[in-house]
Amino acid sequence: MQSGLYVSLSSQMALEKRLTTIADNMANVNTTGFRGTEVKFNQLLSDTDNKLNAKVAFVSQGNDYLSGDSGELQHTGNMLDFAIKGDAWFALDTPAGQVLTKDGRFTMKDTGELVSIRGYPVLDAGGAPIQLNTAGGEPKVGNDGMIYQGGRQVGSLGLFEADISKGYLRYENSGVMTTETPRAVTDRFNIGIEQGYLENSNVNAMHEITQLIEVNRAFESIASLTADSESSFNEAIKTLGGSR
Repeated sequence: MQSGLYVSLSSQMALEKRLTTIADNMANVNTTGFRGTEVKFNQLLSDTDNKLNAKVAFVSQGNDYLSGDSGELQHTGNMLDFAIKGDAWFALDTPAGQVLTKDGRFTMKDTGELVSIRGYPVLDAGGAPIQLNTAGGEPKVGNDGMIYQGGRQVGSLGLFEADISKGYLRYENSGVMTTETPRAVTDRFNIGIEQGYLENSNVNAMHEITQLIEVNRAFESIASLTADSESSFNEAIKTLGGSR
């Protein structure tokens, strides 16, 4: 088979992966705290046996990574809604382990435990579930994450960081499980919490639609080139074989 067909096939596989990430991003354009998925492609050179001793460049299948852009903050007025300003995450205690999230839609159970919208305990900086006083009145949270009830400090919202480039898995809504163990953020100089706000998805719908159109056009173009190449290859075989 011609090496050109292998190159075309590698390109189509890469484009298919990009289509998958675009579809996932579009499906979560309204998901609170969602971080869009991008794909980085590398060029792979392979030695081929040919008279020119040339190298053929293939496209890698690509590596996923999360977009680092922040979503727009939306004011809700709900005292148990929180948004993070800066590069940090909330942490939840789930059956699968510690999960990072930007979704700050929290509620307080009858027992006083602060939980996520799915009922998972929200963790403080020490990795322990946050316990509020059900009779302590409406909680107020400062920019530093400290939680107060009736003028007394009763806890703090934990903020965490991790090198997501080392590997991650999606977990429900906008949750992320990282290969690297999350670390509590100690220096909060450039990081803060806004009470009564939520961070929207950082997916730009118009940008994703534009990407979808470009990827579809590229896929169709490669498919056409592949068909032309295969046709030329077949004609060459017929000619060399003396077929009429």
